[in-house]
This record gives sequence, C-alpha cells and structure tokens, in this order.
Amino acid sequence: MTYDRLVCANCAAPVSEGRCPVCRANRERLQQEHNFFAGLNPMALIALLAVLIAAVALLAHQTA
Repeated sequence: MTYDRLVCANCAAPVSEGRCPVCRANRERLQQEHNFFAGLNPMALIALLAVLIAAVALLAHQTA
C-alpha cells in the first residue's frame, strides 16, 4: 500500500499532504521503508522471477 491513500488518524487528512506532525513523520517513515522491489514495475518483477527460476532449474539439472 502506498501512503498517498492513507488517512491520518490525528487530523483526518491524507498522509501524503503532511498537514500535521504525525502525517509528516509517517510520510517520512514510509518513504524510508520504500525498498528496491517496490520501485519496479510488474513486468520487471516477472522477468526477475523468470531468471531466478531458470537459474534454479539450471543448477538443479547440473547437480543431478
């Protein structure tokens, strides 16, 4: 979930607007937690998964 859809329990405004200190703190925390995979588009994730599956299959075939 992205923070642009969250509503602050303190001021009832969207967290992405950062109207109060609670909003701003949570917005900052969520931005820091934004990891590498969240920035990838779905096709890139599918391609990464396909490469990983192929690597595991190749490794299993070589050891058998």
